[in-house]
Amino acid sequence: MPLEPTAHPARYWVRLEDGRVRCELCPRLCKLKDGQRGLCFVRQNIGDELVLTTYGRSSGFCVDPIEKKPLNHFHPGSAVLSFGTAGCNLTCRFCQNWDISKSRQVDTLADEASPETIARAAAELDCRSVAFTYNDPVIFLEYAVDVAAACRAAGVSTVAVTAGEILAEPRVEFFAAMDAANVDLKAFTEDFYQKQCGGELEPVKETLIHLANETDVWVELTTLLIPGLNDSDAELHEMTTWVVDALGPDVPMHFSAFHPAYKMMDVMHTPPTTLIRARTIAMDNGVRHAYTGNVHYEEGSSTVCSHCGEVVIGRDWYRLTRWNLTDDGRCGICGTTCPGRFDGPAGTWGAKRLPVRLSDYASEK
Repeated sequence: MPLEPTAHPARYWVRLEDGRVRCELCPRLCKLKDGQRGLCFVRQNIGDELVLTTYGRSSGFCVDPIEKKPLNHFHPGSAVLSFGTAGCNLTCRFCQNWDISKSRQVDTLADEASPETIARAAAELDCRSVAFTYNDPVIFLEYAVDVAAACRAAGVSTVAVTAGEILAEPRVEFFAAMDAANVDLKAFTEDFYQKQCGGELEPVKETLIHLANETDVWVELTTLLIPGLNDSDAELHEMTTWVVDALGPDVPMHFSAFHPAYKMMDVMHTPPTTLIRARTIAMDNGVRHAYTGNVHYEEGSSTVCSHCGEVVIGRDWYRLTRWNLTDDGRCGICGTTCPGRFDGPAGTWGAKRLPVRLSDYASEK
């Protein structure tokens, strides 16, 4: 039988004079009558109190390579325990995980686990980190923060894969709990965010500036390039120049290929030449580490020393093919520090994908 959602007290909301409650987690500021849900679907007014209805529930757990998030400078080669819930606070017409993020069905939540169970499972599965992914974790902030605390107590890192649409106060709490983040910078125009995502660009920029300048979170960016919508030279120049000026040249950027999905089945695949062009523009504008994603192009997947040009981490898809970094993350040829989180040899997980049931880890063995 489908699992019933679990109602958990939500944070970041106020009660309005007209009897509704207003969620103050993300820029949407949903105003809800008793029984109503926000656009994200998972935050609901029940008895004039805002609750998170998916606490402790997941759409499934899987062990992945960390490079799949994608994170290329965060413990390369390591395994990450990945999971998501249901719902999203954006309405992206091109969503690649639409069956999860757009879900309005309780039976999407096929597995359940306490924060302590997730941390225990990650440790027993030799996962270096736990990733909140598949749908945006900001909408299940309370659950994600509790999982992150349990993971830290167990010596496991946490990763947020997010679009960054979150307001200032919850932003501080959410990212203080994280060790790394891949932020989906979907485009660099408000027009794209409004028409294609139902969101706003400015809060995402504010999130990125906060992460780069006020936290110790390791940050990488991903942009899914969609032909004719966000792949022009002018937009890529503006985006990458802003990244270098506002965030710094050491923030890695991933340019990924679009594949027809959800409400954009009539748009062509992104050609590899577009990704290579975007990578070249980024590097010409001072981005020291730019990558191509969703295409087989080893040069665009590998990490190169910004000083001497030596390949310090070779990659073939998610498989590491070369490692020329010292244990503290310096180029093995010239000694230049490679930005990231490195504390020893590369991991050996490879490109494997391993679905797991958290019920097997629900109690101490």
